[in-house]
Amino acid sequence: MGLLRAAQGAVAGNLADQWKEFFYCEAIDKDIMVVKGQKRIGNRSSNTKASDNIISNGSGIAVADGQCMIIVEQGKVVEVCAEPGEFTYDSSSEPSIFAGSLGESIKNTFKNIGRRFTFGGDTGKDQRVYYFNTKELVDNKFGTPSPIPFRVVDSKIGLDIDVSVRCSGIYSYKIVDPILFYTNVCGNVESEYKREELDQQLKTEFVSALQPAFGKLSELEIRPNQIATHATDLENAMNEALSAKWSELRGLEVVSIALNPITLPEEDQEAIKQMQRAAALRDPNMAGANIAMAQADAMRTAAGNEGGAMNGFIGMGMAMNAGGSAANLFAMGNQAGQQPAQAAPTAPSAPAGEGWVCSCGATNNGNFCTQCGKAKPVGSHCANCGAAYDPANPPKFCPECGKPIG
Repeated sequence: MGLLRAAQGAVAGNLADQWKEFFYCEAIDKDIMVVKGQKRIGNRSSNTKASDNIISNGSGIAVADGQCMIIVEQGKVVEVCAEPGEFTYDSSSEPSIFAGSLGESIKNTFKNIGRRFTFGGDTGKDQRVYYFNTKELVDNKFGTPSPIPFRVVDSKIGLDIDVSVRCSGIYSYKIVDPILFYTNVCGNVESEYKREELDQQLKTEFVSALQPAFGKLSELEIRPNQIATHATDLENAMNEALSAKWSELRGLEVVSIALNPITLPEEDQEAIKQMQRAAALRDPNMAGANIAMAQADAMRTAAGNEGGAMNGFIGMGMAMNAGGSAANLFAMGNQAGQQPAQAAPTAPSAPAGEGWVCSCGATNNGNFCTQCGKAKPVGSHCANCGAAYDPANPPKFCPECGKPIG
């Protein structure tokens, strides 16, 4: 009885599988990455007893935009199609009298009946159609649970400092190599493979890759608040950092990244600002402008000094003497702009009876001090800072340092 039942099953099953199948896939939901193809069987179809795991030769498979179809036979990928339209599977190992040469098809059908008989009348074969969602998978939120180091570099002002940044946002990715994704991730799924099965792993790897990606951006000498404006550079850096785990292993690729404003601790923000201010004051003109503003503020404060305007001006003069003259700094800036920058040689000591001695102690022969840039005193000058004044109408206090004269 067993042999007769096997023979009956082999013949009946093979005849039922002679019909061509038509596989299709409904619109793939945004949360689905892979789904198994379905056979279309309507009320008027006679192909109702065919095996679910058999694809007859000549069967048609519909492929829509944003989809990629693969055919798996005995666990091995044998066909791939990512072009929209109808794909005809004309190289199946399951013969059909409705495809190819009739004589050859009949001969192969009898061979297949004999093969099925050895499996007790069963097919002894597994063929499946899978559809991959190749559209952009969006709205993947991320955030850094702990600060990420970011190196702020600006070679123009000599800025090089490590700060800690926090960031959050969303990213999108897509399947670019369905065969890799099938082989290493989803395998022979029963019906569908959802994003939620992989999202947590991808999110953790994405956040881990931010640090090397930020390292690439720091080489471009951008500030943390400029990272969001370099989205393309960040996407390329992320794909480079994730290439081993995503592209080469799973067939995935980052498509876009949208960042919320980058946040830095207050102490890091203040450190950057201080270094920027210090770098700006290296320019004599900038330093002179800063002193000029301070002097103007000091004059307004001195005018309203409750202890008397004279005491206020004396204090202002002392501050100006400590900080230097804005005019002298402007002179240094102009002098530097008129001649190429080079190391200033130490001025030789002037012979007895020649030259003049600056308040900084340097002996000079020109109109400006080669060490501090102060102008050569003309006529009478202050014994403290060297500032010149009209000997015909000498002031009581030096206009530069506020010291008494005489």
